[in-house]
Amino acid sequence: MSRIGRSPIALPAGVTFKNENNLVTVSGPLGTLTQKVDKSIDVALEDGHIVCKRHSDDKDHRALHGLYRALIHNMVVGVTKGFEKSLIVSGVGYKVTLADSKKLVLNIGFSHSVEVVAPEGITFALPQPLEIVVKGIDRQLVGQEAATIKAIKPVEPYHNYGIHYKDEVVVKKVGKRATK
Repeated sequence: MSRIGRSPIALPAGVTFKNENNLVTVSGPLGTLTQKVDKSIDVALEDGHIVCKRHSDDKDHRALHGLYRALIHNMVVGVTKGFEKSLIVSGVGYKVTLADSKKLVLNIGFSHSVEVVAPEGITFALPQPLEIVVKGIDRQLVGQEAATIKAIKPVEPYHNYGIHYKDEVVVKKVGKRATK
């Protein structure tokens, strides 16, 4: 049995769980998330814990067992704590401004400024002048929006100009050397 799939998910206080026709809904203080679950996986609430069970030991069912358990766990964490990803903008003369919590304006070496509008459920914050924090309750949406912002200006390997994740290790290449 899947080690991830068989571990129960604790349901914190203030979070409600509902499963109707293989549509799992988790509501909490930060919002509500829904996830369609495959019919080969049963999701139930037992003793204050969410438990996922599979119908058989087929390879596909084993894979889906751990997947849906992880997705439901991310939903519970999202509606209680939320998710965030931090990005660092590095470069000479680069500037990031926040029009409001939904619109980000990047001046990152292009001839024009780049505007990024957050989709519903995502907010931006600037704790420092060149640090962008993407926040939301949906882990997949937060990661996708952070990756979209990062793809606007990938890190250039010789000077390390560009946008990268805060915890990402950026390796700087050695440039050309003068020879004798």
